[in-house]
Amino acid sequence: MNSRSKGKRGELELAKELQKYGFETRRGQQYCGGNGDADVLGVPGLHIECKRVERLNVENALRQAEQDSQEGRIPVVMHRANREEWKVTLRLGYFMEIWKNDGK
Repeated sequence: MNSRSKGKRGELELAKELQKYGFETRRGQQYCGGNGDADVLGVPGLHIECKRVERLNVENALRQAEQDSQEGRIPVVMHRANREEWKVTLRLGYFMEIWKNDGK
């Protein structure tokens, strides 16, 4: 399976998973030549970079999310390998910002 196809499937899978939490998510438009949209749209305040790979270079993925993120959105990487659960990676400062606002 080529990486573009796997990426598309991962984005669709993640969007469906986030819908279980009540978000109206959908795949972004990056596959069309991209206008800076996140890979998955519909979670307020987040810029989601989706990675469906066996070995993730976390730092590169975070940098990509940060570079593509629009002002006011927190860049996160949501990722999983085969037979694993989805995980979320973000910088500590952003995590603490979320926690302070919503974790009371």
